[in-house]
Amino acid sequence: MLGTAFHEWVQRYFQAEKLFDLDDLPGAMDADRDDRGELEELQNAFAVSPWAARTPIDVEVPFDMMLAGRVVRGRIDAVFADDDGGVTVLDWKTGEPPSTDEELRHNAVQLAVYRLAWARLHDRPVSSVRAAFHYVRSGRTVVPDGLPDEDALIALLAAQPGGEEVAQLSR
Repeated sequence: MLGTAFHEWVQRYFQAEKLFDLDDLPGAMDADRDDRGELEELQNAFAVSPWAARTPIDVEVPFDMMLAGRVVRGRIDAVFADDDGGVTVLDWKTGEPPSTDEELRHNAVQLAVYRLAWARLHDRPVSSVRAAFHYVRSGRTVVPDGLPDEDALIALLAAQPGGEEVAQLSR
C-alpha cells in the first residue's frame, strides 16, 4: 500500500506545476495514518534525488505486448529523455536495493520487459532505451548490467511452467 501511495504521488508530482511546496501537492497526505510518516520520508527522499529535477516524457505508462505466445502486461513508472537521443525507463522502488547479484539479476528481468515494451510502443531500437531502478529511500539508482534482450526474455517465459497466457508484472 505504501508503494502504491508513493507511485500515485510521484505521478501527481510530475503532472503538477513545481511552483509550490511538496506538501501542497494534491494527495500528499492522503495515506493512512500509519503510512503517512513513511510516505513523507519517501517524498522528501525523492525531492532531493536527481530525478525530481528532471521532467519525464511520460509517467505510469500501461502496456501489454505479446512475448513467447503470452500477453505480458505492466506499467512503466517513468521515462526520461537522455542527451544522446535515447531514453531511460525508470522504475521507482520504495524498498531496499538487492543485497545479492542473484537478486539484482532476477529483478532486472522486469526492467528488460519495460525496456522492450517502451521500444515497441514507440517503434525504436531497444538499444536506444536504457533502464534503471531508483531506490527512493536510499537515494540510489541502480543500472543493471546486461539486461536480457528479447530472445532471452522469450526463452525465460517459454521455460516457465503452467503455460499461463497472461503474465502480469507488478511494482
